[in-house]
Amino acid sequence: YLGTSILTDSDIFQDVVVKIERPTYHKPFLGGFKNRITGVEFHNAGSQTIPKKRPDKGIKLFCRETQTVFEKNKPQQTRNITSTQMTKIGLYVSNMTDKLVSPGKYLTAEEYHKRRLEAVIVLQKYFRRWHAINIVQNLREEKRLRLAWEAQEELRRKKEKEEKLRREHERRLNPKTKEDFELLYQALRLWRQEEAERINRTLTGAERKAAFCGLLEQEAQLIASIGRHKLNADEENQQKAILHFLDKCAQPKRWKAYDGKITEMDTPYTLRARELFEIYRSISMNDIPKDERMDVLLTLRCTVKEHECKLTQEIVELIDREVDLMSREVKECNLEGLRKRICTLFLQYIKTPKFNPEVAKILKVPPDPLKLYKNVNFCHSCENYLPFSEFPVPANSRTIGRCRLCCTLDNEARRRQAFLKYKLILENLRKSEADYQDDAKIVFLVQREDLQYMIENIWGCQSALSGCSDLYELVMVRWDKQHEWSPWNTILLTKDEAEAHLRLCNLQEAYEAAFIHRIKHKHIRAKNYFAQFPAMASFLRRTDNQANAN
Repeated sequence: YLGTSILTDSDIFQDVVVKIERPTYHKPFLGGFKNRITGVEFHNAGSQTIPKKRPDKGIKLFCRETQTVFEKNKPQQTRNITSTQMTKIGLYVSNMTDKLVSPGKYLTAEEYHKRRLEAVIVLQKYFRRWHAINIVQNLREEKRLRLAWEAQEELRRKKEKEEKLRREHERRLNPKTKEDFELLYQALRLWRQEEAERINRTLTGAERKAAFCGLLEQEAQLIASIGRHKLNADEENQQKAILHFLDKCAQPKRWKAYDGKITEMDTPYTLRARELFEIYRSISMNDIPKDERMDVLLTLRCTVKEHECKLTQEIVELIDREVDLMSREVKECNLEGLRKRICTLFLQYIKTPKFNPEVAKILKVPPDPLKLYKNVNFCHSCENYLPFSEFPVPANSRTIGRCRLCCTLDNEARRRQAFLKYKLILENLRKSEADYQDDAKIVFLVQREDLQYMIENIWGCQSALSGCSDLYELVMVRWDKQHEWSPWNTILLTKDEAEAHLRLCNLQEAYEAAFIHRIKHKHIRAKNYFAQFPAMASFLRRTDNQANAN
């Protein structure tokens, strides 16, 4: 307690006792500061009011049990209290709207489940009938589509066969390539054989000799006719080859980027080659107006005048001569020889690397003689020095024999065989092997002669499955597609059979043992034949090592 005196209204001091209550709780620290010199701490002010206590309700509010909720579902039926009014004395209730309900037949549990089972059986019958109808309709639709597809495929094969026959007929009527003339000479050989058999079968004595003399004259006339066609085709093909050669020189540099896009770049050399190509194409055109011809000749004259030499002087002289003759109204038919001379000399000008540097990379005869000596061979038949690319080298060849031109000439003169079918089979085989992208090498060593020997002597010129003998329909594919193609890992099939064969995963399950044994026997024959050649021996040993390892 603390005593103090206070001033009242009557200017009298009165002593009053003041009661001081000490707090029972610790005053919280609400912040402050400290004097660093004296070390006295000063606290911020805080309330001295005693916090209000919550009244005690006698119930424990903060406990673990109150934090957990227990739910319980319990259905309840509420009461529905109704009353019924009955007829009695003094009250009439109408019964016009009442219904008379009579009890029906009582069903036992067995009868009830029996009815349900019968109803389920009826539903299943109708459902199975609907399901069977759907299956039959789907099968009919699949059959219809299959028959339509087969008819379409048959029609396609028929059209392809007709188109192939039409192309062969067109090739024989208008031959243009080497293969076309091979077909012509083969047809001539077959015709001569048929005529000789007919003469031997029907005629004897002097009549037979006279018939053979007539046959020989007809054969000579046909050969002369084929020769005339060949000269015309060679002239046309030569002009096409020249244009292709010049277009190849004028192509820009191309390379493929990392994203697969093709980038093209023109160099001064390609631009020069393109300019010369356009001038040559304009010079070689016929039936152009006189004014345009004069402009082209002036452009050519300005172009060749850039270099002074004997060739350019001769070209300029011929151009001046043609311009002079055209000014004198000379007929164009009389200028054909002069124009051909200008084209020939200008082509020689284009093929000179000094005037057209881009052409040096494409010429068969390089300007540097040292490069020519390393890639040249002598043909003992035509006695010409030719590059190695002009000599066919089959796998069984140990020396370089005659060039391609001599082989073609010998075939036209004596055997007269057509190799177009074998070339097509080899091209398809190489294309399919390149699509595997597994670094196949043997297929590019095998030449047309080797493939022809395999097809004729080992596979008998027919499919191993169906026996089809049309070489246009046959292809060679891998026997085991996990390994690269080789003469001892191949099979001869039609195109449809080859497509189905390459989809097989297990050959042992797909084919019978007798068929597999027959194919293996052909593979052994091919091994024995190609094992004689050094180029194939190393691949054969590697294949045997892999087989032993497996």
